[in-house]
Amino acid sequence: MKLEPSTKHPHGLTDAEYDALFTKDKPIIFAFHGYHTLIHELTYRRTNRNIHVYGYQEEGTITTPFDMRVQNEIDRFNLVKNAISVLPQLGNTGAYLIQQMNDKLVEHKQYIHEYGIDLPEVRDWKWDL
Repeated sequence: MKLEPSTKHPHGLTDAEYDALFTKDKPIIFAFHGYHTLIHELTYRRTNRNIHVYGYQEEGTITTPFDMRVQNEIDRFNLVKNAISVLPQLGNTGAYLIQQMNDKLVEHKQYIHEYGIDLPEVRDWKWDL
């Protein structure tokens, strides 16, 4: 309920707190493990309406955990592509990175089709601090 204005919910952010966190004029990429419409409903009164929410689309069936994210476009490769798409100043560098992400998505699809499990770089990934 933090995304709601403090005038609507006691735990909500004030407009100043929200703007400090999300800015007033920068694109926001929001990956949500739920229905994307909820985030739009919670943020529609905020100053920055340049919010791109990616969430559950009821896509997928019995598949790998990462492939379920791919089918719902909330995986790391699609999110990178989406972030680049709202930053046109990246130009050719952005286009090159988008192509790399598309290549990874093709590799992913081929790998799970052949082996029935996620790519090792996804499956074995660890957050090293």
